[in-house]
Amino acid sequence: MVVKGSIMNWRAWRRQWLTEPLYRMARDAMPSLSPTEQQAIEAGDVWWDAQLFSGRPDWRMLLDVPPVALTTEEQAFIDGPVAQLCKMLNDWNINWKDADLPAQAWDFLRQQGFFGMIIPKEYGGLGFSAYAHSEVVRQISVRSVTASVTVMVPNSLGPGELLMQFGTQEQREYWLPRLARGEEIPCFGLTSPEAGSDAASMTDTGVVCRREIDGVETLGILLNWRKRYITLSPVATVLGLAFKLSDPDGLIGENKEPGISVALIPVNLPGVVTGRRHLPAMQAFQNGPTEGHDVFVPLDALIGGVEQAGQGWQMLMSALAAGRGISLPSLSAAACTFSAHTAGAYARVRTQFGIPVGKFEGVQERLGHLAANAYLVEAARRFTCAGIDQGYKPSVVSAIMKLHATERMRVSVNDAMDIHAGKAVIDGPSNYLGNLYRAVPVAITVEGANILTRSLIVFGQGAIRAHPYLMDEIVAISNSDQTAGEDAFDAVIWRHLAHSAKNALRAVGTAWTAGVFTRAPKAAGAVAPYFRSLNRYAAAFALISEVTLLTLGGSLKRKEMLSARLGDILAELFLVSAVLKRWLDEGKHDADLPLVRLCSLQSFATIEKRLDDVLLNFPSRAMAWTLRAMLLPVGFRSPPPSDKVIAACANILLEPCDARSRLVGEVWEGHDSPSVELLERAFELINEVQPLLDRIRHAGLKDWRLAHEKGAITDGQAARLQAAEQALEQVIEVDDFAPEDLSRS
Repeated sequence: MVVKGSIMNWRAWRRQWLTEPLYRMARDAMPSLSPTEQQAIEAGDVWWDAQLFSGRPDWRMLLDVPPVALTTEEQAFIDGPVAQLCKMLNDWNINWKDADLPAQAWDFLRQQGFFGMIIPKEYGGLGFSAYAHSEVVRQISVRSVTASVTVMVPNSLGPGELLMQFGTQEQREYWLPRLARGEEIPCFGLTSPEAGSDAASMTDTGVVCRREIDGVETLGILLNWRKRYITLSPVATVLGLAFKLSDPDGLIGENKEPGISVALIPVNLPGVVTGRRHLPAMQAFQNGPTEGHDVFVPLDALIGGVEQAGQGWQMLMSALAAGRGISLPSLSAAACTFSAHTAGAYARVRTQFGIPVGKFEGVQERLGHLAANAYLVEAARRFTCAGIDQGYKPSVVSAIMKLHATERMRVSVNDAMDIHAGKAVIDGPSNYLGNLYRAVPVAITVEGANILTRSLIVFGQGAIRAHPYLMDEIVAISNSDQTAGEDAFDAVIWRHLAHSAKNALRAVGTAWTAGVFTRAPKAAGAVAPYFRSLNRYAAAFALISEVTLLTLGGSLKRKEMLSARLGDILAELFLVSAVLKRWLDEGKHDADLPLVRLCSLQSFATIEKRLDDVLLNFPSRAMAWTLRAMLLPVGFRSPPPSDKVIAACANILLEPCDARSRLVGEVWEGHDSPSVELLERAFELINEVQPLLDRIRHAGLKDWRLAHEKGAITDGQAARLQAAEQALEQVIEVDDFAPEDLSRS
C-alpha cells in the first residue's frame, strides 16, 4: 500500500509540476492544424518511414517484406495485351500527326481491361497487384507517354480508387463494372483556376436543395464548377468532382457547411460543359477544362453517400497515397532505365578520335550516374509496390516517390540528351529521347507539384504522421477538454522524452564512430557497411528532427527551406534502404556492387550536405553549433564516391554483361521500336567485332577493308565488320523533312 501510494503521489506531483507546464508550452509551440491539414496528415498509413523516424530502423522488417513478383496471369497480360498494345503505338504519329492514340488502341484498351486493372475481379476488373499495375505502366511508358498517362488516370486518382475505398455497395455495383469494361471513361476534377494546391480556396460549390425532376420533388445538390488541367476530360463520360458542399437549410444534417466533398457526375447532364483541349508540353494525351452551370444531381451522386459529405479531402489524400506511389514512379523508373540503356549503347557505338565516346571520362561521369539512378529508382519502385501490396497506403513514402523519382528522371533524361548531343536534338520518328524530354515537366507538375511536395509535405506530414509520439501529442493538446487533454499528454510525453534521450545518445555515439559498431542484418554481406551508415544517419535525422520541432514549433510551417532539407534526408534514407533491399532480393550479385556503392555514397553525401545546410540556417546558433559537434564531427564524414566507382558503373552500360541485363535488359524485350532496335543491334554487333578490330589495329592496319584486301581477315569476318559499320551509320543518322511536311494546318 505504501508503494502504491508513493507511486500515486509521484504521478500527482509530476502532473502538477512537470506535465502541466510542458502541456502549456506544447500548446504554444506545437503547430496548429487546419481541418484540411489534419485530414491530409491523417490520410494513408505509416510504413517504413516510421522506422526511419524512430532513429533505430528494424532491419528485420525491411528484409521480411516479400520481394515483388508477378502472378502467372499478370505475366501473361504483360507478354500478351501489353506487348500487343505497344506495337500499335507510333509515338511520332501520336504526338505530331494525330494528336491522339489511334482508334485501334482506344478499342484495345477497353476490350482488354486496361482501365480496370485495380478493380476487383468480382466487379469485372483485372484485380491486379500494385506491382503488376506498376509494371504495365512502366512497359507502356517507354513506348508512349500519351498511352501510359491514358492508362494511369483511371487506375490512379480517380473514381475507381475512390469507389473501392469509400463508395457505397450500390455505387460499386453500378459503376465499377462499367469502368472495368471501358463503357465509362472517367476523369477527376480537382484543380480550379483560383485554387491549385490550396484546396481550402476552392470556389467550386454544391448546395443541397430540392428540385422537381420528371414531376417528382428530389433532394439533391446544385453544382457549379470550373476546373482545368483535367486529364481525360475531353473524352470522359463520367466526372469525379471535388467541390465545397453547403447545406443552408439543414436538409441532410445539422452542419450547414460540411465542406469538401466528392461526387460522380455523368457528363451528359444539362449544364455540364466539356471545354476544348489543353496541350501539355506537346503531349497528346487527352487533357482539358470542364465546367458545370447549375447542374443538379441526386444525393446518391456523393461518393460514399451522405455519410461521406465533407470528407472529400481526406478521401482524396487517401486515394492519392497509393496512386502517387505507383503511376508516376513507374513512368520515372522506365524513363531512368531507358535513358541509361540508350545513352550507354549510343556512347559505346559512337566514336570520336577513334575512341567510343563512352570511354571519355566526362561522358563516363554522366553514364555512371545514369546507371546508379536507374538502379535506385527501380529499387524504390519495387519496394514501394511491395508495401502497397502488403495493404499499406503509405502517404509519406508516396510523396517521397513522386518527388524523387520524377526529379531523378529529369536528371537522367537531361544526361542522356547531353550524351546523345545532336542525335537527340534533331526531332523526328527516329529520335527516341525528344518526346520524353518534353514530357518531363508534366511529371514534375502533376499529382502535387514537386516544389510543394518537397517544401511542405515530405517532412511536414512525415514529422507528425510517422513520428512515434508526435501525432498523439498533437491530438492531446488539440482536445477541447483540457483535463482529458492533459491526461493523454501525460501518458505520452514521458515516453517521448525517454525516446529522445536514448536517441540523442545513439546519434552522438554513431556519429563519433561512423556507425561501425552498430548492427547490420546477418544477411547483409558486402553491403553491411551501408546498413551501419544508415543506422548513423537515421539516428542523426531523428535527433535533428526532434530539436527542430522543439525549437521552431508551429513556425516550422513557414520555414519551408529547412523543412525541405529535412525531407530530403528522410527521402535519402528511404531510397538507400530500397537499394540495399534490391541487392539482397536479387541474389547479392558482386557485379552490381558498384551500383550499390555509388547510390549509397551519393545519398550519404546528400544527407551530410542537408544536415550541414540545416545547421547553417538554424535559428538558434548555439544549438546549431552543439548539434554540429554532436552529429558532424571532423574526421568522421562519409567519403564521396570515387572516380573508379563511377567508371565501374559506366562500364556496366558499355559492355554486354549480366549486370547490364539486370539493369536495363527488360525494358525493350519483345517490343517493336525500330529506332531503339537499330541502336541495340549496332551495340551488339560492334561489341561482337571489337576483338577483330583490335587485331587489325595491332597489325598496323587502319581500315578493315585494307585488311580484307591483304587477306588478313576472311570474307565472313569482313561481312560482319560491314554489317556493324552499316548498323552504326543507321544509328547516327537523323531525320529530315521537306518544307511542306513541317507546315501545320
